[in-house]
Amino acid sequence: MAEKTEKEKPTSSSENLTCPLCLDIFDEATILTSCGHTFCRKCLKNYDLSHQDLDHMICPLCREVTKLSANRVDDFLTNVTVNGLVEDYHVECGGRNAVLEMRPKCNACKRQEVAVSFCTTCNGYLCEQCLTGHQNMSLTFEAHEIVSIQDIISGKVSIGHLSEKCCIHKQENKDMFCEDCKVHVCFKCVIVGHQNHKIKNQADFEQELRIKVNNLVQRCATKKSELEKNIQNVEVQRREVYTAVQKLLDDVSQAYSIKAKELEENHQSLIEQINAVKRGFEDDITVLKSKDRQKIKSICSSITLVANDRLGRLETDSLSAHTLLCEELDAMLKEVTDHTSAAAITKKAHEKKFNPADDSLLDLGSILGTDPKLQVIQCVDLLGMIHGMTQYSDDSVAIGCHDGLGIDIIDSAGKQEQYANMPRNIYCFDLVFQQDRSLCMLTGFTEARVYAPNGSRNSTIRLPSNGPLLKINRSPSDEILIANNEKKAYIYNPTGSTLKHTVPTKRKETREVSATRSGLIVTSSCNHSNPSVVTVYDRDGNAGKSLQAPNDVYLYTALDEQDKVYVAGVDRKKGNVVIKLYDLDDLNLKEKVQFNVLNLTLGRDWCYLVSLSPDLLAFASAKKLYFIKVSL
Repeated sequence: MAEKTEKEKPTSSSENLTCPLCLDIFDEATILTSCGHTFCRKCLKNYDLSHQDLDHMICPLCREVTKLSANRVDDFLTNVTVNGLVEDYHVECGGRNAVLEMRPKCNACKRQEVAVSFCTTCNGYLCEQCLTGHQNMSLTFEAHEIVSIQDIISGKVSIGHLSEKCCIHKQENKDMFCEDCKVHVCFKCVIVGHQNHKIKNQADFEQELRIKVNNLVQRCATKKSELEKNIQNVEVQRREVYTAVQKLLDDVSQAYSIKAKELEENHQSLIEQINAVKRGFEDDITVLKSKDRQKIKSICSSITLVANDRLGRLETDSLSAHTLLCEELDAMLKEVTDHTSAAAITKKAHEKKFNPADDSLLDLGSILGTDPKLQVIQCVDLLGMIHGMTQYSDDSVAIGCHDGLGIDIIDSAGKQEQYANMPRNIYCFDLVFQQDRSLCMLTGFTEARVYAPNGSRNSTIRLPSNGPLLKINRSPSDEILIANNEKKAYIYNPTGSTLKHTVPTKRKETREVSATRSGLIVTSSCNHSNPSVVTVYDRDGNAGKSLQAPNDVYLYTALDEQDKVYVAGVDRKKGNVVIKLYDLDDLNLKEKVQFNVLNLTLGRDWCYLVSLSPDLLAFASAKKLYFIKVSL
C-alpha cells in the first residue's frame, strides 16, 4: 500500500478538541469517571461552584452522577489523551499564521484550502478557485449571495450556523434538532428514527436557545443584584441586632446602677439607724451608771459625817442633825438596787431585728421574652351560647351560635361585627374558615355544608356512619377534618366532595381533631371521657403515647403555624385553666413550657382553644371569650 502523502497526514481538528461548556479548545482536559465525558478543569470548577450543597456532580451532557471527594473537582483525573491532542494541535498551529488558522476551510472542493468567502445560498465556504467558479458560472450561481470572509471575521456580517453533513445520510445536512434525543439530525433521520419526536428547525432552535441564554443572563444579573442588596440588608440587620443587644446591655447596666444606688442609700440609712439605736442604748446605760455612782457618793458623804468620833459630845442641835443624817442614810441603804434596768436595755437591744425586704424589691428586672407567661388582654361577653370558634385573622375569631344568631367576628380589641355572608336561619354547631374564605359549617348532627365566600352553597358532607358530627377543623392544606365521637377521624378534600382518608383512632371518644403541616393528626377526647386524653396519629392510624389528664380535668388542643401544640387543661371545680406548650417528637408530645395558671369564668359547656398567631391565643367557654397574650 502506498504511503500517505503529506496532504493525507491526519491532523488535530479543533472541532474535536472543543469543551462542551466553554466552546473553546480544552484547557487541562478533565474526565468524569462515571460517564467518561471530558471538560476543561476550570469549567468543571465553575460548574461545581453553583452546586456546593451536593456531594456529587451531575454530568452536563448525560446527567450521570459522579461522586465527589473532599477536594471535589481537584481529585478528578486528567484526560491525558485529549491533553496530548491539544498539545499537538497547538504545536501544529504554532508555525502557521494565526489569522489563517482561525479561518474556516473551503467545503465546496476537496482541496481544503483556506476560505476567502461564504455563499449564503449554498451555505458553504469558498476558496479563491471556487469563488472564481461561482462568479464565472453565472447561469448556475447568478442569484447566489457571496459574503467576504473578512466581513465575517470582523463581525460586520453574521452567517449563522453552518450545517454539518449527516454521518448516516452523507448528502444530507444536519439542519434539524430533535428535542427528545438532544441531537442534530437530517431530514431523512427524522423520517427513519424520529417520527414522533419533537423536531425543530436548526435556525429556530438556535434562536430559541439564544433567547433562553440571554434571558438567563438577564435573570442572573437581576438575581445577583437582588442577592447583593439582600446581603447589604443582612448587614444592616446585623447592625440593628447589635444595636438592639447593646441596648439590652445598656438597659440592664442602667437598671443595675439605679438599683445599686438605691441599695447603697438604703444600706447607709440602715447603718445610721443602727448607730442611732446604739447611741440611745449607750445613753440609757450611762444614765444607769451615773445614778449608781451618785448614790455611792451620797452614801460615802453621809457615812463620813455620821461616823465622827465626837458623836458622844453632841449638843442638842448637832444631835438632831446627826439623827436626821442617820435616818437619811438608813433610808438610802434600804433602797432596792436596780438590777433589771440594764438587763431590760439588753433585752430591747436583742429585740431589734433586721427585716429584709421582699426579694422582688431587689430584682433588677427581666428581659422581655425570656419569661414564659400568659396574660389575658381582653375579655368579651358573648351575646349567645357559643357553638364553634375558629380563626378569622391573626387577631380575630369567628364565633358561631346554634340558636340562629349568626356568626360574630370579634377581634382582640373587643370589636364585634356580624359576618355578612352567612345564610339566614341556619343553626351553627361548629365552623371553620378556609384560606380562600370559604366557610365550612356543621349545620346539624349529621351534615356539614361548604359555602363559597359570597354565601352560595357549594356542597354537603354526610359521613358514612351514624355518629353525630361534633367538631370540624381544617388542615394547613385546607383539607376538611371531622370528628364524630367514634374511633375515626375523617379527612375530606377542600371542597368537601371527596373523602380522602379515614384515620382509625385508639379511643372511641375522638371529639376534637387538627392536623400538622406534615399531615399528622392530633386528637382530643375533650370533656367526654374521664380521664381526658390527647393523642397524635399518622394517617395510617399509628399512634404515639397519649397525654392523660387527672380526673375531672379536660384537655383541649390548638396547633400554631409552626406545628407546636397548645394543650389547655380545664378544671371547672377549681375554676382555672392550665395551658402547656408541646413540641412534636415524631408521634409523641414533648412538654416545652408550662404557663402560669389562669383563673377564668368557666361554664359547664364545651371549651374552645385557638392559636391566632405565635403570641396570641383565644379561649372561650359558655358566654365568655378571652384573648390571651403569649410571652415566650
